[in-house]
Amino acid sequence: MRSPRPRRDAVASATGAGIYSVSLGAASVALPLLALQAGYSAFEIGALTAASAVSQMLIRLALGWAMRRWPDWTLIAGAEIALAASCAVVTLSTTLVPFVLAQLLQGVSRACFWTGSQTHVVRGSGRAAGALAQVNLVASVGLLAGPLVAGVLSETTPVLALTVAAGIALTGLAPTLLLDRLPPFAPPADRPPGRMWRRPGVDVGCWAGMTAGAWRALLTSYVPVALDAARQSATTIGVLVAAANGAQLLGTALAGRIRAHLTVPALLVGILATGVATAFTAAVAGSPPLAALVLVVSGMAAGAVQVLGPALAAESVHPQERGEAIAVTGTFRAAALLTAPLAVAGMVVVVPLTPAIAVVGAGMTLPALALRKRGTSRGPTRME
Repeated sequence: MRSPRPRRDAVASATGAGIYSVSLGAASVALPLLALQAGYSAFEIGALTAASAVSQMLIRLALGWAMRRWPDWTLIAGAEIALAASCAVVTLSTTLVPFVLAQLLQGVSRACFWTGSQTHVVRGSGRAAGALAQVNLVASVGLLAGPLVAGVLSETTPVLALTVAAGIALTGLAPTLLLDRLPPFAPPADRPPGRMWRRPGVDVGCWAGMTAGAWRALLTSYVPVALDAARQSATTIGVLVAAANGAQLLGTALAGRIRAHLTVPALLVGILATGVATAFTAAVAGSPPLAALVLVVSGMAAGAVQVLGPALAAESVHPQERGEAIAVTGTFRAAALLTAPLAVAGMVVVVPLTPAIAVVGAGMTLPALALRKRGTSRGPTRME
């Protein structure tokens, strides 16, 4: 068995994720605020955001190849520089080209950072779920703090918020330089044939990533719309969404403590709970207590799924293939971030919002079928 990961490396990984997340959370709020200030319409802002999701998905497709050529820490460092550039470019000009460039750079940055950082931590000894839970927990806290920073600074001007966000992103280079210099991946000579996402264990991790991604996409798009349509106040909407995010933090923390032999059953329950609770969100939006209940349930379940899915994928392949497994699960998550809101948008043309969200929520439970068909309750395969 390999020696435990040095404390320095674990602290550097978590610190880097926290710093990056604060910067990303701030940029995610300040960019649309600056776009509104510059006179862009809601449709144009949505299109720009979609460009970021598309670039993230396309980059993830190439990251398995990239990690066989460059160390993971270089992807992390490049992601931090790309995020800083994304924030900085629109402080110079608010014309269309800088905004498009900013969103494309942000998508590239997201793909490289999350794949690189998650890949780095699962290469150590110990269970992948515990390592991923630690990084995701710190990152989630950063994503909560970042918007607060952006909101306060944007009272002066969103440009100030983006300038600060760029500076924060660059400070993340310090802990990145303290990471262990692990070599690029070297796939085994007896690598199984076929695509990575079709491998047993990896396939389930990929579909689980879609469930977690769809939940996040709806929480930041149509869930607030449904609550507003039910005549909830802005304060109530904010509290309910914050409750969902807080529950996700709890689910992430708990996932790291789940025993190996319970990974598959826990993932099954998490996927079903995420989808079913999300499906009822719009239906109970008129009742704050019921809305809080389904959002807390879906948030806690999604937090666990976003840890257990990639962990199952990483532990189901050869250690030298873990980077590719993490990258492909991230690709599926990125796809869900883009397609889930589009699916609801397409359905609301012909049906009300409540059944549209219900249908997408029901679709989020489909990965559970793959788990049931496997008919296994054993934990993921460890290949040391």
